[in-house]
Amino acid sequence: MKKKHSGISVFSAQITSTISVALVLLLLGIVAFMGIAANSITNNIKSNMGFDVILKETASIQDINQLKQHWTNADYVSSTKYYSPEDALHKWQAETGENLIELLGANPFSPEFEVKVKHEYANVDSIKKITSLFQSNQCISEIKVHSDMIDAINNNIQSIAFILVLISAALMLISFVLINNTIRLTIYSRRFLIHTMKLVGATAGFIRRPFIINNILHGFIAAIIAILFLAGTIYYIQTLDSAILNVINLESIAWVFASIILLGIIICALAALLATNKYLRIDYDDMFK
Repeated sequence: MKKKHSGISVFSAQITSTISVALVLLLLGIVAFMGIAANSITNNIKSNMGFDVILKETASIQDINQLKQHWTNADYVSSTKYYSPEDALHKWQAETGENLIELLGANPFSPEFEVKVKHEYANVDSIKKITSLFQSNQCISEIKVHSDMIDAINNNIQSIAFILVLISAALMLISFVLINNTIRLTIYSRRFLIHTMKLVGATAGFIRRPFIINNILHGFIAAIIAILFLAGTIYYIQTLDSAILNVINLESIAWVFASIILLGIIICALAALLATNKYLRIDYDDMFK
């Protein structure tokens, strides 16, 4: 009966350990997806940054087409849009509700381009370097770069990214401590078995091996449990709003799931190694403490 009770206790401890590890890995997965979503949204915001190019009224159709062709082929441009004076007037009226024709008696707008750069170039220095290439263009009247807005957005993004990195680092540390303590408790329940194996002449490597392999297996199972919960959550959210896949794509999901499996295996193996080494070093009398 004692052996059966002991076996049930060890099995129960292993189940508890696996579930605890799964919960920690689930939390790490949630944070990882939050980081990916934040990065995707950040890149989308940056891709809407750029500059406005106001053309002279004397700009010809050929000049306009040359600029349009250049920005269509430029590797730094995410999108570009041309506004004729009439388009610019309609845009102003839609945004403000003011009828400038009635107010001024004429259309005050010149033709212009709205150029959005890719997120890699979405900073004031890069945009100014790009726009400097067009300063001498005879058909361009003015180039507007919204420097203050771009700097403010980039500063906010950097602050958010720094906070996410700190949270991720703290969670990684907490995760290792929690998993290490959980596995240490599991191995603690088998400390006398470790001592008995030492007495019959088993080497340290021979004793450690089954504990490490066993915890690698439990880490893998815990990772699969966490992945199933995450996959179910993502599927449910995607049924509510299919746009979620634009923020978190399938490649990112695959990378997160692979990382969870790898983390589960590595952390559990390392925790088992440290815990086993502890009970390999201590004396028999210390095992009762």
